Amino acid sequence: MNVPTGRLTAIAVLCAALTNCAQTGPPLPPSLELPKPPSDLRANRKGNAVALTWSEPVRTTDRQSVRYLGLTRVCRSIETDMKECGAPAAQVPPLPARPSGATAAAQLQTQVYTDTLPSALEELNPTSEITYAVEVLNRDGRSAGLSNRVRVPAAPTLPPPSDFRAELTGDAVILTWTSAGESAGTHEVLHRYRIYRRDETSGKEVVVNEIPLGDARPVEMRDSSFEWEKTYSYRATVVSAARIPKPGPCSDPSLQVTSDCSTELSVEGDDTPAVKVVAHDIFPPAVPAGLQAVYSGEGQKLFIDLIWAPVTNADLAGYNVYRRESNGESIKLNSDPVKAPSYRDSAVFSGKTYVYSVSAVDVRGNESARSQAASETTP
Repeated sequence: MNVPTGRLTAIAVLCAALTNCAQTGPPLPPSLELPKPPSDLRANRKGNAVALTWSEPVRTTDRQSVRYLGLTRVCRSIETDMKECGAPAAQVPPLPARPSGATAAAQLQTQVYTDTLPSALEELNPTSEITYAVEVLNRDGRSAGLSNRVRVPAAPTLPPPSDFRAELTGDAVILTWTSAGESAGTHEVLHRYRIYRRDETSGKEVVVNEIPLGDARPVEMRDSSFEWEKTYSYRATVVSAARIPKPGPCSDPSLQVTSDCSTELSVEGDDTPAVKVVAHDIFPPAVPAGLQAVYSGEGQKLFIDLIWAPVTNADLAGYNVYRRESNGESIKLNSDPVKAPSYRDSAVFSGKTYVYSVSAVDVRGNESARSQAASETTP
């Protein structure tokens, strides 16, 4: 079939136009699908366990979405400047596939791995550090390199005390344990007990004290900073702390000040089991002492003045005053707690003997035993 020349020209122009529309730039090379190395690796050592966390990559090095992930190598080295992974400490499989169509933010998933330090690393210089990185592979076993590096102290840790106990008293929680004492050969590392208290209602946890190990001995610690009518749990751990030199100058000539040319590397050992304390106040204040009764009233209405030594309990609400006649029963003279350590009894009559005693009461209504009696006779 013969096609007119004009029609052939038009078809050629149309094809060229369509071809030009489809071309948006030079053809791209195929993606190597190398996951972008994580930049948020974190490490936290507790005893001989090092908890590592990082975000699993969602983009490749050429800014494509990651379709498939291979294993992740956990890299551990005693070298500060880790160049390559070498023999990995572990290989972690990828997390389950992300939902299709999810946004980049929704696709982020956190990997968690806990590395147990081998005993051989405990023989390292205790002032050194252990370096970690991770290397994420594609399904062909290739990577774009190591993640950011993180470091943990190499100092050996000590076990916690085995006899950690807590006892509630009227003014403190008494914590006791037996110190193991410093071991021979640990002069490069100082150890101290660290005591934690957790509020079981709010979940807030605080360090209430730190005490050097020192010699082998029984240890007692008082915690008076708690609140009544709350439930707490206490735990203890041993902190290993090594001092290492700091880089750079150690003094400032302009200020004529010399700074400490070192910094502390510290790591906690394992914890004792938590000890629970229910801070329910059933403890009365101290018993008042030194009660004296003195008659007065010549030429006026009779009364007997009472005085006694003040009770110093922090939660003291006041005092109750009791009186009896001869062998009769005691009655309480006050309706509300007496705030001051003194009282005037004006309901007395001539020719009688009155016997007095006082007690202390706290803000929760706990009442002490009564004081020693004091008597007075009105003329």
